Formats: sequence, C-alpha cells, structure tokens
Amino acid sequence: SRQDTGKLNLEGGTLLSTPPHRVVARGIARTFQNLELFKTMTVRENVVVGTHARDGQRSVEEIIDYVGIGDVAERPAGSLPYAILKRVETARALASGPRLLLLDEPAGGLSHEEVEQLAAFLRRMREDFDLTILLVEHHMNLVMGVSDQVHVLDFGRKIGDGTPAEVRRN
Repeated sequence: SRQDTGKLNLEGGTLLSTPPHRVVARGIARTFQNLELFKTMTVRENVVVGTHARDGQRSVEEIIDYVGIGDVAERPAGSLPYAILKRVETARALASGPRLLLLDEPAGGLSHEEVEQLAAFLRRMREDFDLTILLVEHHMNLVMGVSDQVHVLDFGRKIGDGTPAEVRRN
C-alpha cells in the first residue's frame, strides 16, 4: 500500500514521490520479508540486477564471495534453499552500493544457528560496507544483539526507543 501521511526524508530531500530506481540511485537498498528474486535466473544474474541503477564500489564477484554464495553462483535461484536465497537477496542489495540498507525481517524462517550467523554477518557487513542498516525484525535477540538504537512500534505507534539496554530496562 502507498503511504498517504507523514514524511520520508533523506539528507534534506523528500523520498515520497521518488520513483524506486531513483531511491536506489540515492543510496538506499532493501531486502524483502517475502523474497523477491528471479527464480529462473542464476544467482549471479540476480546479483547483477542490483547494479542496474548505481555503480557499487565492489564487483559482483567480490560481493558473491563476501556473502558466501560463490559455490552456487551459476545455479538457478529457484533451486536453492531458503537460507541461501536470503543471502542472494542481500548480495543483490549490496551490489547497488547502498549507504542505507533496509532489511525486512531477515531472520524470518531461519533456524536458531542461522540467526546467530546472521547477527555476526550483519555486524561485519555494517563495518565492511560502511552501512547504516534499518532492521525491521521481531526476533528480539537479533535486534538487541546488532542494534545501536532500537525503536519499538506497536501497530505503527512508537512505544519506546533508546539503546538496546535502555529498551530492555523499559
């Protein structure tokens, strides 16, 4: 659904009427709660799609290696397990060279061990790619383990914010 109230600004300019390809060109990338990959395309082709609107600082090959999907790069995305597909989607987002990465429930459908691996990966990726990450997530251990700042929403209404320790105490 389209936003009909409020503001969405980045560096002093509004994003509300900005077409998606311009949002990417402004340095914002995202992943989706429900994966949005091209299932008949290879993993590599899916990652290349991320380069369409912006030249990233790293090559597609570097990103594929960084995310750890090099061994499946030539396989069709539709033939891979869910946890690998989440990595493919992250690689595609990174390929656009973002400054701000929006992650919509990245822990959804992952096992406990995979969530722990995801937390370590997010911390490393934030530093290695010099990213700001906005994480929408229900998995509180992940949120508290990777966040500098937490905003708690209840049906779209903010009911708390602060550092993870402050939010935990409230």
